Amino acid sequence: MVEVPKVKVSITREDKPTGGRYVAHVEGKPEAEMTFSKAGEKILIIDHTGVPNELGGLGVGKALVEYMVMDVRARGLKVIPLCPFTNATLRKHPEWQDILKDPF
Repeated sequence: MVEVPKVKVSITREDKPTGGRYVAHVEGKPEAEMTFSKAGEKILIIDHTGVPNELGGLGVGKALVEYMVMDVRARGLKVIPLCPFTNATLRKHPEWQDILKDPF
C-alpha cells in the first residue's frame, strides 16, 4: 500500500506474456494504470501512464512510478521509460535512476 497525501492507493501488477500493467486502486474511483511491454526477460518498456481526472493532483501517478521502481529493483529488472510522465518523474528523482537500462 502506498499512501499519498489525500487518498490511500493500493497498487498491483498484472503480467501477461508480452507485457502487463501496474494498476492503482482508490476506493470508489476508477483505476489508474501504467502499462509496459517486455523486451526480453530483464527489461520493461514503460509505454503509458493513465490517471483519470477524478484522481488528478492526488499523487497517484507518482505512486505508480514509485511502486514500479521498487518492484523492478526487487526483481532485478531494468526499465526503458518511453512514457513521457514516467520519464519526467524519473528525471526528478536521481535516487530512482538505477533502474534505467540507459541512464539519462
